[in-house]
Formats: sequence, C-alpha cells, structure tokens
Amino acid sequence: MSDKPEFKPYTHPAGGWGAANATARALMEQSVLAKGSRALLAMNHPDGFKCPSCAWPDPDREKTLEFCENGAKALAFEATKRRIGADFFAAHTVTELMARSDHWLEEQGRLTQPMRYDAASDHYVPCTWEDAFAMIGRHLRALDNPDQAEFYTSGRTSNEAAFLYSVFVRAFGTNNFPDCSNMCHEPTSRGLAMSIGIGKGTVRMEDFAAAEAIFIIGQNTGTNSPRMMTELVHARKRNAPIVAVNPMPERALIRFTEPQDAIKMATFGSTPIASEFCHVRIGGDAAFLKGVMKTLFEMDAAAEAAGEAPVLDHAFIAEHTHGFAELKADIEATQWPDIVAMSGIAEEQIRHVAGIYARSNATIICYGMGVTQHQQGARVIHQIANLLMLRGNFGKKGAGICPVRGHSNVQGDRTVGIDEKPAPAYLDRLQAVFGFNPPRAHGHHVVESVQAMIDGTAKVFIGMGGNFIHAIPDTPVAYEAMSRLELTVGIATKLNRGHLVHGRDALILPVIARSEIDHQKTGPQFVTIEDAMANVTSSRGVLHPASADLRSEVEIVCRMARAAMPDSPIAWESFIEDYDRIRDLIAQVYPDLYHDFNTRIRNKKGFALPVPPRERKWNTPTGRANFLLIEGLDEDTPIGGPDMLRLSTIRSHDQYNTTIYTNNDRYRGVYNTRTVLFMNAEDMRARGLEEGALADIETISADGTERRVTGFMVVPYPMPRGSIAGYYPELNPLLPLSHFDEISGTPAAKSIPVRVMAQTAPVAARPEPQPA
Repeated sequence: MSDKPEFKPYTHPAGGWGAANATARALMEQSVLAKGSRALLAMNHPDGFKCPSCAWPDPDREKTLEFCENGAKALAFEATKRRIGADFFAAHTVTELMARSDHWLEEQGRLTQPMRYDAASDHYVPCTWEDAFAMIGRHLRALDNPDQAEFYTSGRTSNEAAFLYSVFVRAFGTNNFPDCSNMCHEPTSRGLAMSIGIGKGTVRMEDFAAAEAIFIIGQNTGTNSPRMMTELVHARKRNAPIVAVNPMPERALIRFTEPQDAIKMATFGSTPIASEFCHVRIGGDAAFLKGVMKTLFEMDAAAEAAGEAPVLDHAFIAEHTHGFAELKADIEATQWPDIVAMSGIAEEQIRHVAGIYARSNATIICYGMGVTQHQQGARVIHQIANLLMLRGNFGKKGAGICPVRGHSNVQGDRTVGIDEKPAPAYLDRLQAVFGFNPPRAHGHHVVESVQAMIDGTAKVFIGMGGNFIHAIPDTPVAYEAMSRLELTVGIATKLNRGHLVHGRDALILPVIARSEIDHQKTGPQFVTIEDAMANVTSSRGVLHPASADLRSEVEIVCRMARAAMPDSPIAWESFIEDYDRIRDLIAQVYPDLYHDFNTRIRNKKGFALPVPPRERKWNTPTGRANFLLIEGLDEDTPIGGPDMLRLSTIRSHDQYNTTIYTNNDRYRGVYNTRTVLFMNAEDMRARGLEEGALADIETISADGTERRVTGFMVVPYPMPRGSIAGYYPELNPLLPLSHFDEISGTPAAKSIPVRVMAQTAPVAARPEPQPA
C-alpha cells in the first residue's frame, strides 16, 4: 500500500459501513478482534466501563451496541496486544524516540513497568515502584515552596482519583492545577457561570427528543462526539430543523448513517442532518449571533406594532433576567454591513435562521471549541446564552445550552476539586473534613504553568495522564522550558511525546486503564465519571490489566501523597483498599451534590447532579440570569494587514485529542499525511499556490518572536475567504502562549493570525513538521 499523500473527496455518508470497517480494522490491527469485540459489548453499559474518549452521555433507550467508531478506536488502542517494557527502552535512546512521529509512538503499545530516565545513557531504565515514589517524595520535599510544583490532570482521570489528587496537592500546599479543561472548555466553566450561575450545560438527553430546533455552533460532531449523531438523526426524522454554524462543512452534519440501524445499513441509506448550513468566517460567531438577535428585536417590534403575539419571552425576561435594556441597546447599535462583513454570512440567511429560531418553542444550542478557543471565547458564550434567554429557552423541556465536552471526565474532575481557583466555601469544607488548612491563593492554569516553567520558577511537573507538551502552545519554547525542570512524572497507559520532553530526572508510571479490572485488597473496584450533562455513573473494567506491574490511578495518587508528606494524618493507604471510602469523603465535602454517594451510584443508571438553571434558579451576584455584552464584533484582536489569514487548528477523524491513530482524515479526504493546510481556492490563487503546493506558515504577533512551520501541503477546501485550517499538534508551534481568552486563559487555537506563502526552501524528509 502506498504511503504517498493522497487527497480524494469522501462522498459517502458519515458513519455507516465506513465506520464499521474502520472499527473492525482498528481491532484487527491491534490484534484484539475477539477481546475487543467482547469489551465493546460492555462499553457504556451499566455493568461495564465508560468510553475512555468523549463525554457524551448514555442514551435513555437501551441499545446493545452503545459505542461509536472513535470510541472503538480508543478501546482498540488501549486493549492492544502490543507492549512496551525494558527491552523496548533498552533498544531506543530518548533522542532516537524524539525523531519518531506521534503516530509511531502510539503504535508501540501499552507501558508495562515503571521506568526512570538515566541521563548517562539517554535511556529510560526500569525502576521499582518504591524507588519511583521515593524520588517523587524527595523532589517535592526539597522545593523551596509548594508553588514550585505543577500538577496536571487529564480528563480521563476518575472522580475518585481526581478528588484524592486535589486533596493531596492542597495538603501539600498549592492550588497549581493546570488541567485539560484549561485548553478546551474553560470559557464555559468561567464564562457561562457569569451568565446563568453554573459553568455546565443545562440540557439532559431527554431534551433532544423534545427540542423543536437544534443549533450546532463550532463543533464537528461526527468526529469529536459521534454518539451525539444518534440524537440528531432522530431529530431530523421528526423534521426538527438543525442549523449548523461552522467554517468547514463537516461530513457527518451533511449526511449520516447510524451503524446500528440495520435497515439503513442494508439499504445503504442515510439521513440528511443539517437543514441549514451557515458558512461562518473564523471569528465570525459573535457577529452571526448578534445578527440573529437583531432580527429578533426587529420581529418583536413589528409584532407589537401589528398587535400580534410577541416574539421575545417578555415574561421570562422580566422575572428571570438582568441587563436586557443594555443588550437591546448594544444590538440595535450594531449595523448590518458590519455583521455581514465580520460573519461572512449574508443578511438574508441570518434573517432566515432567526425565523427558524423564532418559530421554535424549545431550542437547544450546542457548541464546541470552535466557540471557546478564541480571545473572546467566554464572551461569545455569553451571546449564546443571551440568544437563548430572549425566548426563555432555559428551564423548560427540550431547551437549553449544551457545551459538548471532549474528554470523558473533564467535567467531573472540575466538580470534585481540580480547580486552580477554588471557591472559599469548598476550601472551608475541605478543612472541616480533612483537618488541614488548604492554601487560599489562586494557583496556575495551563498558560500560567508554562510561563512558570519558562521563568524558571516551576521545578516539578506531575502529569496525571494526557500529553501535556503536545497540547500546549508555543511548542519550541515549551520543549526548552520543560527540559529545564528538575523532575517530570508521566502517569500514562501509552508512550507519548510528553515522556520524551522531560526534566533532569524523569519517571514514566504505567497505570491501569479504564477498560481493565482494578482489583484491590477488598476486591474489584469501580470508579465514577460525570458526563457532559452532569450525570454521574459507575465504570467497571472488564479486561485483564496489560501487566501485573500496573497500578491504579488511586494507588499512585495515594502513594505520591504519602511519599511527599510522610507524616500526613490522612489515611492514604486505606483509600487504596476500598474506593467506597473515597466516595464517602466526596459526599462529606460536597453534601449538596454527592450526598448518599455510595448508595445512589449503585443505581443502574447512576444519578444526575443538580443544575439550578433547569429550575430557573440563578446562582449569580444579581440572583438572575445575566444578559452580558461583547464590545463590537471582534472575537480576536485585529492584527496584520490584508494578507493576514485566521488559522484554526483542528483534529483529523483518526485522532482523539493528541492521540494519532492513523495519518488519515477520511471525512475530509486526506490520506497518508498530516502536514496539510485547508484553504479557500481564491486565497490560494491570491498567493500563487496550486493544489498540492508546499507552503510556509508564519504567525503574525506583536511580541517579536518568529513562529514558523514549513512544508505544509495546500489542499483546496470550501473555507470562507480569510479562513484556513490544519491539524494540531503539528501547528501548535504557531500558537503564542500569550494568545488566549482573557476571561479563562484558554489558548485561542481556533483563530491564530498567520501569513501563508510558497515554501522558501525544501526541507529534508521527517516524521513531523519542525519549527523553523
């Protein structure tokens, strides 16, 4: 089979036989066809384990197969028969491994034993668990102050492990909790709470069946949360309009076939999904939303003049909201030519979409990182909330806001304490339950953690899962900064770049996976997760661990805590034996959310956490839902001249976060390469670029730092003028650390100002693009 880059349009529906074939191929390539198939039957079922990829909830209806193509890939690569042990590391220096691609590293298999970096040989060498924890304890105790350590959390971490991690780190003395949420939905956590009093979505699964209209803004559903497609298919079958707002037309939102629909599969049928596609410019969502609201105000005024029923829900606005007059003045002052120019959408289409919204008595608006990862991402979320409030679309069946979370427990980790800005009331409860005085000063989020490494004030980095180094901005700068740390610790199932960009001392600690049996002194244990709709469910692994030398997340956290604080009065060892003891403590710290935790979690479907806006209760300073403004229409600081393009970094279909399953992107028609740049054909012609030409890309920034990548193959794609896209982490070298959402600190990876030009000089063959 050729490994030459190919570009061929994908004309089939998303899902369907393409997804079925990709699932089977992933299981076969990882040599787990039989084992993986059995495990898939247990995934997302009450007595099984939760999918290790996205956070989409389980449906109310019972289904024999409750997984998607990308969830199956995640399981296949987790359950793989391939193993990495001492022999592998003896055969490869770290320098040699750094020259390999992320895809190659992922392909090598499961980590099987703890490893320590040996600087003299440039190899990772085996070490005992006892020696590993002793090293961690020694480094942490040697710090001048606890704030010199950074404690990262991945969204795969269970509630139980995340809770103990938060207790350990605060007992140690810091609130430095850089978290994967900081890089994706932190504008939701911080921004949405300003609008409605909680940084979570307000819809449940049953609302999708009652919605009269569904909007999807800045989200590629078919790749990032494919199980959501089932709800969209059912909505379209009952003729509910679905409005998609995105710079890139995504295959699954055009046409989709449910792989579990035997009739559709047998007849090669499919369901058209988006009834309306709004081809918005990158950075044009705020303008689009203001245009819809402007139309609603005009429609409402016309209805009042004609003596007809109002378009806006004035009763809801009067009883439950604050700031309506200010919003109305701001929207009425915004001019249509500016709205059209910034959004890239014709006034006629915006008015048409506003009509769809006005006719719906129950509307759900979903959004993803196409909204959050802008310099004004949190304020764009405010505009989504504003639009929903204008027609009372909170606290009623079939309506609400739906941030589509990525990783499987990223929302739960935040709920149980992974927060660099903890609330004083939570810290008071922590002190009452555990008997120590937790630090009150705010800690570091991701950008601040990286800056601390650059400044030399951070000395230790501990990563509870994830691939921190390839998720963060300014890759070359971050590489250098992390290499100056005194200790890096990677707690992981698979080898990744984060283990190769390491401190002077470094450890790789292999952990039991979500799909594997976690057997402790009192018997098999289960953990819990919170999905994207605030439902808490249990997860029990069904596969035998990849190695007898793996340890659970809970055990690793507890033993790190004991090593760092040998005199701690907290009974860390008892938590390893029985996870019910952890849940009892969670219930004590969070009585309003997790009361009777161990009883309620044994319900077949778990339980739902309270979401006050569903009851039209608003935990905001005003006691109401707040209409909040965004100044003007710019989601990102204007910079550069007429040759400036806005770059959005995206995932391929064969990728989950920084995990690269293959070098293909089936739905976008890209095969055997990841160094591609999707461009509007007119933008290509303006720069003298033909299809397949190699281009250089450089960031336009005000800090004087040159950021450039070279040798990206240009692919014409139906993008709006001025908008381009390409894959991360390959394009992360272009993202300045200083380019982030001002409210949340989330890197603005969906709108990087760049210039694109024909490649100035050929580069040698290499597995991945290098910063110039």
